[in-house]
Amino acid sequence: MTATEERDATTPRELPGPPLRATLSVLAKMARDRLSVMTEFSRQYGDAVLLRLGPKKLHFFNHPDHAKHVLADNNANYVKGIGLVHARRALGDGLLTSEGEKWKAQRRTIQPVFKAKRIAGKADVIAGEAAALVARLRTRQDGEPIDFSAEMTGLTLGVLGRTLLDADLGTFDSIGESFEEVQDQAIFEMMSLSAVPHWVPLPRHRRFRRARADLDRIVAKLAADRAAHPTADGEDVLSRLVEATRRDQDADAARERMRDELVTLLLAGHETTASTLSWTFYLLDRHPEVRERLRAEALEVLGDRPPTFEDVHRLRFTNMVIQEVMRLYPPVWLLPRQAREEDEVGGFRVPAGADVVICPYTLHRHPDFWDNPNAFDPDRFDTRHTDRRARYAYIPFGAGQRVCVGSTLAQLEATIVTATLVRELRLDAVPGYEATAEPMLTLRVRGGLPMTVRSAG
Repeated sequence: MTATEERDATTPRELPGPPLRATLSVLAKMARDRLSVMTEFSRQYGDAVLLRLGPKKLHFFNHPDHAKHVLADNNANYVKGIGLVHARRALGDGLLTSEGEKWKAQRRTIQPVFKAKRIAGKADVIAGEAAALVARLRTRQDGEPIDFSAEMTGLTLGVLGRTLLDADLGTFDSIGESFEEVQDQAIFEMMSLSAVPHWVPLPRHRRFRRARADLDRIVAKLAADRAAHPTADGEDVLSRLVEATRRDQDADAARERMRDELVTLLLAGHETTASTLSWTFYLLDRHPEVRERLRAEALEVLGDRPPTFEDVHRLRFTNMVIQEVMRLYPPVWLLPRQAREEDEVGGFRVPAGADVVICPYTLHRHPDFWDNPNAFDPDRFDTRHTDRRARYAYIPFGAGQRVCVGSTLAQLEATIVTATLVRELRLDAVPGYEATAEPMLTLRVRGGLPMTVRSAG
């Protein structure tokens, strides 16, 4: 090998991608359908792609080894990147968008709430909320469609309030609508790279300001009520945040910190599971044979009693279904990062300051790591097969140091709710309905999910 060949073999390569002249076309496609862009270009250019988005260049990596390097092995070199940085204007500086010591302090504050023993003790709460939902839906067996996604939002907000905050969020009628506006604004900030000032009198900005004011009011009331009426153990998120912010000498900074952390937790904490449950029942409607297997398992394991934590491990097929749903429609569909220093990923050069993205949506459908990757096949998660899968080929909640803190609770909730609903009810999408994925902060069903309700069996 000549000296030139040796240098070429060891020098990091530049990422391939659409030519510069295609920038406007790529931007237009990204505005219309971000998932199709990521899927198309990973298929066309391979596991490492450079996407030019106006003044930005995205270094898109789509291999388990790439995800492992960026999210785990060299995670210290990668901070939150494009999109999440810009979403900070809408969401504030909570756990989702913060960095460094601030993020570590926030994580230490709420981490104890998610200990396995404490989460296990909340299974009865989840089962109670699921039973209450069944009772409500039984009153809707008149053939008129319900918006199942909206029902899941209400359910998951109720579970979140009772499991993490020890509070009843159902008393705040506007909370779901306000979160919707805040999330819409966050995505707008991400896509526009915060180029539009908040003072510009756009209707969306006015709606966002009203929504933020409403959430500020809700958070302030929750905090005041908890300060006046502490819980017995003080181990819920709300109590821990009240205690942590009490030490702040700056009262305004304390209120802002409380707002940012609670808004982020409430939004991420209910939206991920609501999206997963919506996709679960949409896919069950499309695959009635899977729905029948689920119901048979629920009847065998549970009989006619509510699920308990011990039952969750016996609901093997239900867990497999939830995992397969999150493979096809991962709640965390994009993981944006920014490189602090120059790096090399999979033999490709990453300059200092480069925007890097890992996309679980495309990674979970990579044909080199998944057989028939676009098919809904829960049996691929049978434990007899999972040992052969690359570790970072499946990352529905992210990976590494910043893996989603609430993933265990989310999976527990999805399993209990799914088993309860399939045992009791038959939920069918309205004839002709085709769901479309909407990549917001989570990967949700666009425009809601119209379904009709009947008794199961």
